[in-house]
Amino acid sequence: MAELIKKGDTVIVISGKEKGKTGKILEIDREAQRAIVEKLMVVKRHIKRGRNPAQPEGGVIEKNGSIHLSNLALIDPESKKATRVKFKTLESGKKVRIAVKSGAQIDQ
Repeated sequence: MAELIKKGDTVIVISGKEKGKTGKILEIDREAQRAIVEKLMVVKRHIKRGRNPAQPEGGVIEKNGSIHLSNLALIDPESKKATRVKFKTLESGKKVRIAVKSGAQIDQ
């Protein structure tokens, strides 16, 4: 599978409980086909006392959960809407990603 979505891209959620929200990709797990998106799918985790040096007293922490890649779409840099991605090889031989909706090059 080609790398359509990469770390640092701005994406929109197209299905699920976070549908319609946008965020920046922080991390991608290619094997599980999941991505962690900034400030989306926030989950609470309970930590026992003494397990975490950052929180020796324990408690409840919030962290970002992961979203399946099929539920994410790249945002078109010009129209700011969801778009698909195609690839184009420049004259210099460099392979770049192109937004299908506007034809704009996606920076990365």
